[in-house]
Amino acid sequence: MSLLEVDDVHSYYGESHVLRGVSLSVDRGETVALIGRNGVGKTTTLRSVLQLTPPRRGTVTYDGTDVTGRPTHEVARMGIGWVPENRRMFSHLTVDENVRIATPPDGDVGAAFETVYGAFPELEDHRDREAGDLSGGQQQMVAIARGLVGGNETLLVDEPSEGLAPQIVEAVADALSAVAAEATVLLVEQNFPLAMDLADRFYLLDQGTVVASGSTEGVTREDETIRRYLSA
Repeated sequence: MSLLEVDDVHSYYGESHVLRGVSLSVDRGETVALIGRNGVGKTTTLRSVLQLTPPRRGTVTYDGTDVTGRPTHEVARMGIGWVPENRRMFSHLTVDENVRIATPPDGDVGAAFETVYGAFPELEDHRDREAGDLSGGQQQMVAIARGLVGGNETLLVDEPSEGLAPQIVEAVADALSAVAAEATVLLVEQNFPLAMDLADRFYLLDQGTVVASGSTEGVTREDETIRRYLSA
């Protein structure tokens, strides 16, 4: 059994039917990418896993437990961290303070610092700076770090490269590679080459359904299916 299983999930915003039978799986230790054009349901899939947008039909199973319909905080406590788009963090707190707040009350803050600065050595030089004063790439590292320190085995990462300059994207990609060596990752990423580099497998979404999936090895934008569904 896979660590995370999404089976025939239908999710809505009001009466808008966004996910129309999405099924996918993520094995322990894998990095899996969700790709597709804007508005096809990638972020909603992550939200449905966390029950932020609970499915009206279908099931989400995590580590053998059906979590469909459970409160989001219960699902998160099972070991799923959320790294939303737009680098959400506490901009007026230092890097250390952001990490400290993200650490569970019964967690080991010293171990959390060790985890974060082991994964993101660049941040250690800025641990006493306010997060809002960091570069875009460093802020993204803080956002990822916050998802990492809760004892989470799995991270749901949404558009980590969005709005970043190419040289900063490279630094974030290196950071995510380090994280992927320690955790299971379900990644939403609009940057196709980056998604293919980071992920072991992919699911291609269109209009709320999975239209293709497979290994990322050797997959390029020139593949007929990829070109058809990713073209503007």
